[in-house]
Amino acid sequence: MPMDNGGLHREIVYSEELEGINSPAFYNCIIHLICTDGHGTFTYNGRRFALRTNDIAVISQPRMVGEIAKDASFSCRYIVAPERFLHNLLPANNYSIQGRVSLFDNPIIHVDAQDSRRFRHDLDNIRTRMTDTAHLFYTDMIAGLLRTMVYDLFDFHAKHNENVLTTDRVGYITSQFFTLIEGGLPKTEREVAYYARRLNVTPKYLAQTIKRATGASVSSHITHAATAIIISMLDDSRLSVTQIADEMHFASVSYFSRYCSKHLGISPAQYRTAGASTPEP
Repeated sequence: MPMDNGGLHREIVYSEELEGINSPAFYNCIIHLICTDGHGTFTYNGRRFALRTNDIAVISQPRMVGEIAKDASFSCRYIVAPERFLHNLLPANNYSIQGRVSLFDNPIIHVDAQDSRRFRHDLDNIRTRMTDTAHLFYTDMIAGLLRTMVYDLFDFHAKHNENVLTTDRVGYITSQFFTLIEGGLPKTEREVAYYARRLNVTPKYLAQTIKRATGASVSSHITHAATAIIISMLDDSRLSVTQIADEMHFASVSYFSRYCSKHLGISPAQYRTAGASTPEP
């Protein structure tokens, strides 16, 4: 679906400066970085991590990065992209959610030379095309390249992480919460209190647990899953906006429209209009 890039080209950033990974400009973004030479370190969520050649770092909370250091031979490259845009690219499936939990705990992925080349190729493709703002399908093109990069990261990460959640109480509650999310409940249930009741905990405890495990709020995970469902339903031309609002238990079409505008950055009508304007190939 072609869409105006709405300034997206100004939010996608390529850099090779490790010192910039905790820039305030990136606080609402996710950083995907690979070390190409040397040795560097940084603290994240209160712990210190090392970067060596072919190590990948996925940093979902740049504001938590500190104490950045590197040796004279260190080099890296990374892509920065808005968190909301990235999350709307992917379905709320098991690995996209639970992998994020694991990477918040440990953002480093160790890869071999072959996977390192594949990831650097992904970054280079994005870097090459991110300035092609005259492209009529710029947003979709960049989305496709970022989606490929993220699925490659899932592949790298899954090779070395058979169980991405811990078995302690925090891990158990987190796992059960995401099981509910993955079951499609955000289609009709979008209140934190509902999930707390299902898990027999208080909303405060659930909020603290999910925040501790993922660095993000319960509401943000529910919203991500709900917006993925909305996109899939809006893409189904057989469903009217009124039908979608009704099936998702929104109080009114106007409330549904405001929800989409807030979380998708575009109203349902605008989304549909953009899709309808797609020229024939």
